[in-house]
Amino acid sequence: MAAARRARAGDPRAGFRQPAAELGPAVPQGLIRAARKSGQLNLAGRNLTEVPLHVWRINLDTPEEAHQNLSFGAADRWWEQTDLTKLILASNKLQCLSEDVKLLPALTVLDVHDNQLRSLPSALGQLENLQKLNLSHNKLESIPEELLQLSRLKSLLLQHNELSCLPDGFGQLVNLEELDLSNNHLTDIPTSFALLINLVRLNLASNQLKNLPADISTMKSLRQLDCTKNYLETVPSKLATMASLEQLYLRKNKLRALPEFPSCRLLKELHAGENQIEVLNSENLKHLNSLSVLELRDNKIKSIPDEITLLQKLERLDLANNDISRLPYTLGNLPQLKFLALEGNPLRTIRRDLLQKGTQELLKYLRSKIQDDVPNQNEEPPVTAMTLPSELRVNMHAITTLKLLDYRITELKESLCDINLGFNKISSVSLEFCMLHKLTHLDIRNNSLTSLPEEMAALRRLQVINLAFNRFKVFPSVLYQLLALETIVLSNNQVGSIDPLQLKKMDNLGTLDLQNNDLLQVPPELGNCESLRTLLLEGNPFRTPRAAILAKGTAAVLEYLRSRIPT
Repeated sequence: MAAARRARAGDPRAGFRQPAAELGPAVPQGLIRAARKSGQLNLAGRNLTEVPLHVWRINLDTPEEAHQNLSFGAADRWWEQTDLTKLILASNKLQCLSEDVKLLPALTVLDVHDNQLRSLPSALGQLENLQKLNLSHNKLESIPEELLQLSRLKSLLLQHNELSCLPDGFGQLVNLEELDLSNNHLTDIPTSFALLINLVRLNLASNQLKNLPADISTMKSLRQLDCTKNYLETVPSKLATMASLEQLYLRKNKLRALPEFPSCRLLKELHAGENQIEVLNSENLKHLNSLSVLELRDNKIKSIPDEITLLQKLERLDLANNDISRLPYTLGNLPQLKFLALEGNPLRTIRRDLLQKGTQELLKYLRSKIQDDVPNQNEEPPVTAMTLPSELRVNMHAITTLKLLDYRITELKESLCDINLGFNKISSVSLEFCMLHKLTHLDIRNNSLTSLPEEMAALRRLQVINLAFNRFKVFPSVLYQLLALETIVLSNNQVGSIDPLQLKKMDNLGTLDLQNNDLLQVPPELGNCESLRTLLLEGNPFRTPRAAILAKGTAAVLEYLRSRIPT
């Protein structure tokens, strides 16, 4: 009554209660109630052009139910609400964020990817508890200085914006572990990056960088560095001192030589395809004892040194579309090599039909020739295996308005192994797509898919599939048949159930991400899926396991589920 009297008297403190009509169809009242209890609110894909004021004030205003209920059960105690810690506003039509974002000081996760933001509010710097900030796929042209005050930030995603420069003080974000700046217009990197000593993953791909600062080598924790598709002509020699570096991507630059890596003894993957490298010598290779992937396709390499045999852990070697005329027979002695790509080279000593038999047959042939004499160069060469690179080049990453995945891809089926078609408008997957038998990685996140064709069961080599932010209401049954799958990302859909007995048969499945779906219950039998190392279930409406159990990690969740299996 006192509140009513204040309202009638024009008390400025009145009006905390927002009328139900303001909620509108985009933000159901039930979501608001659930968010007060869980501390998480998912408003992704609701065509919002602005964030309603009551969302920012969710922890300040008196809830609607407080004015309706006279008695409360344990589940209806609105005064025991939890501060909002996770807010997802992805895939909407937001052009700006209100300064009222400061009214959510407990936020640890803010996801605003795939909107139309051109600027950020300075109040963002007041979210002192923020640990993950996803601003990718917007239209940001600059970063406010206030953002650098987020001292607890661990993950900052800024890919696919319109940034041309970064604040000089970027190094103040000393707790950053993941930073993605790919697909912007950056021409240089601030020297303060040297202060990001906790950074584990740094993505600078698809920018306009002509060089990297030498101080980048002080990032002692960096394990993954992606500089794909820039204008790099050289790489600073100090890069070789990054002792923790495991994955280095230098594809699509202007490199004429590989850097030497005397100290990068943990380097496992080196991708340097589509450059202008002419020489591969022993100094480039002799210290890479841990290398499992070496990708050098589409360069101008003329020969492979015998020292290639020092790479005893090498599993994938891609030398396609170079100028290699012969191979060292000792290549056949690499014990772990499972994939060797040689198409598009003018090889004179290996028949075309032998190349088509696959890697193991080719290695067997090379081993058999180790003791043979060097072939007589005056003899007429046998039928050559030279193949020209296809004139048809389909850049899957450049497609921005795709509505139907329907390509004539027969020319690609023997070579394509990694496809990224995220952030389009794909509503169905064509059967032609199911012919890509060598596909290992497939990213179709942020589209309009509701199902997958059963013919995808032919993709028997598929290891990773990302289906996040689509419209699946059921778990795609064809995934149960893809036994090579190691990672399934199906977060932010509307999946209501899973089949634990089918999942248990997937012995290679290590990561299953089902966050922010509509799972009303988690079947206890899921605890028997012993191959799972990462199981993500947050943001679903089930009551058990409780949030406290989920917070303990995958092993604890699986153990809890096993304990509830009926005997």
